[in-house]
Amino acid sequence: MVALPLLSTIILLVANCVFASSSRASRFAAKRAADDIDVLALVDPLIGSRQGGNVFSGATLPYGMAKAVADVDGENTGGFSTDGSRITGFSALHDSGTGGNPSLGNFPIFPQICTNDDINECKFPIGARATLYKNDSIIAQPGYFAVTLDNGIKADMAAAEHTALFRFDFSASEGGNGTASPLIMLDLTDLWASRQNASISIEAAQGDSTGRMRGNGTFLPSFGAGSYAAYFCLDVAGGKVKDSGAWVNDRAGTEPKELYVTRGFNLFYLQAGGFIRFQGPIDSPILARMGLSFISSDQACSNAEKEIPSPDFDFDSLVSAAKDAWREKLAPISVETGGVGNDMQVAFWSAVYRTMLSPQDYTGENPHWTSSEPYFDSFYCIWDMWRVQLPFLTIVDPVTQSKLVRSLLDIYKHRGWLPDCSMSTCSGWTQGGSDADNVIVDAYVKNLKGIDWELAYEAIVNDAENEPLEWSVQGRGGLTSWKKLNYIPYLDFDPVGFGTNSRSISRTLEYAYNDFNLATLAKGLEKDTYTKYLSRAGNWQNLFKSDQTSVINGTDTGFAGFFQPKYLNGTWGYQDPIACSPLADFCSLTTNPSETFESSCWEYMFFVPHDIGKVIELLGGTEIFLKRLDFFHTSGLADIGNEPVFLTVYMPHYAGRPGLSAKRAHDYIPSRFNASQTGLPGNDDSGAMASFLIFSTMGLFPNPGQNVYFIIPPFFEAASITNEATNKTATIRNLNFDKEYKSIYIQNATLNGEPYTKNWIGHEFFSEGWTLELTLGETESQWGTGEEDLPPSLSTKTGGLSMGMM
Repeated sequence: MVALPLLSTIILLVANCVFASSSRASRFAAKRAADDIDVLALVDPLIGSRQGGNVFSGATLPYGMAKAVADVDGENTGGFSTDGSRITGFSALHDSGTGGNPSLGNFPIFPQICTNDDINECKFPIGARATLYKNDSIIAQPGYFAVTLDNGIKADMAAAEHTALFRFDFSASEGGNGTASPLIMLDLTDLWASRQNASISIEAAQGDSTGRMRGNGTFLPSFGAGSYAAYFCLDVAGGKVKDSGAWVNDRAGTEPKELYVTRGFNLFYLQAGGFIRFQGPIDSPILARMGLSFISSDQACSNAEKEIPSPDFDFDSLVSAAKDAWREKLAPISVETGGVGNDMQVAFWSAVYRTMLSPQDYTGENPHWTSSEPYFDSFYCIWDMWRVQLPFLTIVDPVTQSKLVRSLLDIYKHRGWLPDCSMSTCSGWTQGGSDADNVIVDAYVKNLKGIDWELAYEAIVNDAENEPLEWSVQGRGGLTSWKKLNYIPYLDFDPVGFGTNSRSISRTLEYAYNDFNLATLAKGLEKDTYTKYLSRAGNWQNLFKSDQTSVINGTDTGFAGFFQPKYLNGTWGYQDPIACSPLADFCSLTTNPSETFESSCWEYMFFVPHDIGKVIELLGGTEIFLKRLDFFHTSGLADIGNEPVFLTVYMPHYAGRPGLSAKRAHDYIPSRFNASQTGLPGNDDSGAMASFLIFSTMGLFPNPGQNVYFIIPPFFEAASITNEATNKTATIRNLNFDKEYKSIYIQNATLNGEPYTKNWIGHEFFSEGWTLELTLGETESQWGTGEEDLPPSLSTKTGGLSMGMM
């Protein structure tokens, strides 16, 4: 575990050294704190490493493809978990924070010493070789991970862009002294055991100082269609090669030096791989350099040789470079703690770190087409990421966010559709609407640079107008009904394409917001389609059933009006409003498909991001709306561990009660978001949970696709972000701040020294480097409560598509 000093002074995130090669780092050098604290000491990659957080805890660079960590046989969706399960290998391809099947974990390697120096006494199959680890040996830091097995073998690892370096120390292991011969084996598998076929060749002659294993495998994506090929090039060094060869099941031999495996009878899964053994005794650690590629094993070897040159395999320099890269990426942010305790600081900075684990930069590793545009992978999935994570990158790393948008558009150019989910170079399953539309328009309204907006408009219109044959992985299904009936029917008849015929409520609501975003872009680009898509943005109202009630355990909740499924003929179907909530069964694509996706009718009642004013009207006014919100969050219906709930925390802003949003945020932080290893309420979802914490604690929460951030008091005395594109620093500051959070209500505010009454602000705050000062008190005030102070809603006089702030 990382040592975390207690800080009560100002923490300003900067590098501890001058990055002469980086102009970006130099720009932020002036922000170095007086005590020169290294903020990486406040990053704990193990937060969320058990009980469902599924984070990647290992060594990587920002957005890096290589992600090295120990893999376990317990909660292994992200590879490693602090759940006390057994380590089965060490691999260097992973995703972070995902749910469902484990993702990647290809070609794990494993160190051991064969009993009696007999190769057939080594343990090759996963179940046989799995070994417990020492809990107190775990060290997880940005760019570095270490753990010691129960048998005394210590493993630590670092990463470059496409290459990982593992270091195995046998000196304290059982049998590690004397003449024992250490062995490094490689398994042609992945965490999900989805391998379809694989091959390996071993190039290691007796007496050589290094040995090489190279090969490839074909695997299945963990949440998508098709298959992908991955390639490896493993070089091991640290002694003289004793012998090498292949293994199958629980036996190994020095011949042959090449092996091919595939699925057999009844899809039988053969465990197989290769090994290299060194002549003992070994006085120094064995180093294993794993080059990776999605193009070829030759490119995997080239990546390795370029990024971690031999023969040095300089481990310490690799760790140092990774730490410098992380300091540079986190440098735009600074906070004045105001005496806030260490746990809150660790939770905050660790969350910032996790937002840059994915998407992953696979530029140069795209096996499907050649392009000069960036290629990012592990959009897993945009349904989760568009709400908070990608908007956070827009303010802290706009250059990378612009590349992400360009990557999405390049996928459209070459595949014909924007992705809704993408991993392992494959198309992932579509969860709701066409959520890349929201990401692109959010970038537009926030004025990101370098993006072809005409191409963006073309791509989003394609989603809105054309239905693919298989809309399970791209585009939208049911467009015939959407255009004719203005909703997605329950048990729809779709003559054009096919997909999971469910989610009629959530798809209707999400399509409406997708079309609102398209209308926003059309208006900005002066397209005559603006009114058409603006009209479609109101289609959500067609599934509102005003007399629908809800019962919990036989008791009427007292609230009426919910979205309900509707048949093709316009008659109503029925879904219990509490279905798919924490009070009932979880609803996903693969288990218990329903008319709402991963969320109940209760929760989806608040998913009209562009017209909450109309929702308030339909539900009976602000008083009933606020009572309903409170019931939702206090009755067990709300699942803060899933992304659709995030925006509901800030819905009181639309009812003129921003203080209630602040209170609700404090209800969830730190009780559900904190610095413990179980400190996430659900899958981190590529940094979505992290971003909810960051925005909430910074006091500005986005409504993506609109130029709107809801204002609440930061959880620190002040927070600042320097915009990479404009080099201007925005600051939000609390006056009368108290670290016990008794004063969480805004009494008045000033913007650049002038009185400011709106309870929201635009992106200009960040890009122009404004200063917002909030005077706090212990009770709610009249600040931000006037009709003219509310965020825009389409159907109200404060709404329309006027997304500007003033």
